[in-house]
Amino acid sequence: MSAILSADDLNDFISPGVACIKPVETLPAKPSSEHNEYEVSFNTDLPASDRPPAQISLTDCLACSGCVTSAEAVLVSMQSHTEVLQELDSAPALRLHGNTAGTGIGIENLEGEGRIYVASVSPQSRASIAATFGVTEREAGYMIEQLLSGPKGIKNRAIYRNSFQWVVDTNVAREACLVLGADEVMTSILAGEKDDGLEDGAAEKQPKKPILTSSCPGWICYAEKTHPHILPHLSRLKSPQALMGTLLKTTLSRKLGISPDRIWHVAIMPCFDKKLEASREELTDAVWEGTGTRGVRDVDCVITSKELLMLADSRRVDFSTLPRTPLSPASRIPFPDPKLNSFLFPLPRRRSDNVKPVAGTSGGNLHYILQSFASQHKDATIQTTRGRNADVVEYTVTSAAGDILIKAARYYGFRNIQNLVRKLKPARPSRMPGGKPIGSARKPGGKPNGPEYAYVEVMACPGGCTNGGGQIKPDDPVITGRGVGELKAGPQEQKAWLAQVDEAYFSGEDSAEEDAVVDERDGLVDGISPSHVKDTLAHWASATGIDLGRLVYTSYRAVVSDVGKDVGDTQKVIEIAGKIGGGW
Repeated sequence: MSAILSADDLNDFISPGVACIKPVETLPAKPSSEHNEYEVSFNTDLPASDRPPAQISLTDCLACSGCVTSAEAVLVSMQSHTEVLQELDSAPALRLHGNTAGTGIGIENLEGEGRIYVASVSPQSRASIAATFGVTEREAGYMIEQLLSGPKGIKNRAIYRNSFQWVVDTNVAREACLVLGADEVMTSILAGEKDDGLEDGAAEKQPKKPILTSSCPGWICYAEKTHPHILPHLSRLKSPQALMGTLLKTTLSRKLGISPDRIWHVAIMPCFDKKLEASREELTDAVWEGTGTRGVRDVDCVITSKELLMLADSRRVDFSTLPRTPLSPASRIPFPDPKLNSFLFPLPRRRSDNVKPVAGTSGGNLHYILQSFASQHKDATIQTTRGRNADVVEYTVTSAAGDILIKAARYYGFRNIQNLVRKLKPARPSRMPGGKPIGSARKPGGKPNGPEYAYVEVMACPGGCTNGGGQIKPDDPVITGRGVGELKAGPQEQKAWLAQVDEAYFSGEDSAEEDAVVDERDGLVDGISPSHVKDTLAHWASATGIDLGRLVYTSYRAVVSDVGKDVGDTQKVIEIAGKIGGGW
């Protein structure tokens, strides 16, 4: 979905299918008094062609495997820069005041309807901004913070001068996901493959091998709607976006003594599918509070990199002129919990130490797991084998004696994902007496035909997350109108532009101060300290009084419906997504 949906280009509103779980409601006309109440009549009129669009929510859409149409794009457009502005102008925000130690924070305007506003920003979005304005990724982050919280940003022309109290980097949540993901794979390898399937419609807590990445919402929606046999293999970890939302909502509500609905969180992400992820009922306070009812979202709204610039334009802010320096420390109130404050806002360090080109542009899940596994075996080496195209890569960790310790792979783009899904599909027994099982996924002995991967990094977009559908494109008016570039939208131009975004994503800035910060930590795995991350997560669970499992893990469920099951329609959608570059 990510690359083929843009709310700005929609003009083909369509009515939902007859099997939609929330059809358009059409009440029968009130009978005229002159007609006999016992008279039988037949309605031969055709249905009206000008019916209004169905009024359904994103959560309703996720509960149905309906066809992929612009109707779903309308739902996605409900989360937009317009919603952000409307929220900021709805009422005076809660005003916080406190000391520099991060304790004794007071709140004003509690009697009103205002909220505390927080934002989280993905590194892929910062890279997109950096490539657009010719700045470094770090400078792009400062410009975003200035837009959302600074004196020259969006609050300048706001009704109540509301702005975002904290702007955090999802990289810290990404590091937590990497450490937990490595533990998840290690546990799976040690425990061996389980035969458990789905329990009460949800996947069990410990996934089966191979464990598949679950941080890409386009891939998750596709698996839930079309291939339920994949669900036992999905990683149970929340994505960095979801984990950050849970951390912010739980900590602020507990420490400040306010309801989660008084905290409004927007995430800036590279793809539209993240809007669907934010709408999942599994990612609300009902889960970590244990209420079992439809709750408050951990992420209230998601806007893309392109929509961030639209947010600035709506407030008549010239994004290119925003300061490329951080806000002054005096203007920022520390996060209520000192330990989590140092975790969310760490001292600068070399980004090149924990984000390398070989790790990819989707967070480095696979790369970190390989590095973590290799670090536990002396003189182990990692070998790479390219698959049928650049988006399919196989990896093996080999011991000093030449023994294969672990196999893993990377599958990007839905064309490649189709091949992976086929390999994992269980064989069906033949109806013919003495016939072999149907399906190429298994040999007669019952073992998979393909390589026995321990982990597979799966992403919907070819090239990874920097190529998300919500990223700024070379032919977007936001670029050409500013005179930044006049590039066409051809394949070669798109490839060249993506290379610029990737270069910004992997850019690092060295300094003596940063080197000192890195060198102080022991036991680093690819620039990340597992012990530090685990200690912080344990503190988070203790400070909020919530079990860590409810905070960091989620669940998936098979979606059963007859809508959108036509093979021809499905193939057509896949072809469109493949041509444009990602999404379903």
